[in-house]
Amino acid sequence: MAIPFYKYQGTGNDFVLIDNRDLHFNKNNTDLVKLLCDRKFGIGADGLILLEPDAEAHFKMVYYNADGRESSMCGNGGRCIVHFARFLGIVEDEATFTAIDGWHEATIEGDIVSLKMTNVEGLTEKEDSIFLDTGSPHHVTQVEGLKDYNVFSEGRSIRNDVYGEAGANVNFVEPLAKNTFSVRTYERGVEDETLSCGTGVTAVAIAMHAWGKAGEAVTIETPGGTLEVSFEKQNGHYENIWLKGPAKQVFKGSWE
Repeated sequence: MAIPFYKYQGTGNDFVLIDNRDLHFNKNNTDLVKLLCDRKFGIGADGLILLEPDAEAHFKMVYYNADGRESSMCGNGGRCIVHFARFLGIVEDEATFTAIDGWHEATIEGDIVSLKMTNVEGLTEKEDSIFLDTGSPHHVTQVEGLKDYNVFSEGRSIRNDVYGEAGANVNFVEPLAKNTFSVRTYERGVEDETLSCGTGVTAVAIAMHAWGKAGEAVTIETPGGTLEVSFEKQNGHYENIWLKGPAKQVFKGSWE
């Protein structure tokens, strides 16, 4: 059976998008998901996303890492699927959807998608890092000379040695200006550096605020482009968190 697909990217974080409203895609076929994401033998992507029906929201998002396994929330993927839903005629300039971490809202203006993230209840602060969950688990640490930093080697070490088999995404951050930071991320499931990570830049923005180095509106420069994060801190936790940036359809095709 031919599988129609659409390739999307959000600040260089790329995904295979499939309209699965008729539930035709075999979600138990881990090998197929891995193959579709393979950059040598497949379409090539950091992850695969299914758009499915939902009883209360406009749609449901099901996300798989490039390793073929269903994973936690993906912020850039969430922005891309909102753009995709508009392309399909499901939504116009506003959207609601459910994902593995719960309910999300979004707005769309041209190719700019603003996605409301789930609240962040707690942070684990260590001597030189902060761990928090922004829909996916993230380790945030500050470094100097980020442009030349060995993100792959250091990220893989922290992901495995500190967080074990379950792992965590690892973000390295360097200040650029007031409320502006440069970030590079090693992503679990991809097991490599990606050009951008939506839940990662969200984690970095909140971590920088927790360290007293940023306000409640932050600009993040990733290798794949610029993202904006805003939030409010209320009673010790972070809420009204919004991730804003571009999302674009790159091409479409059919997998035989």
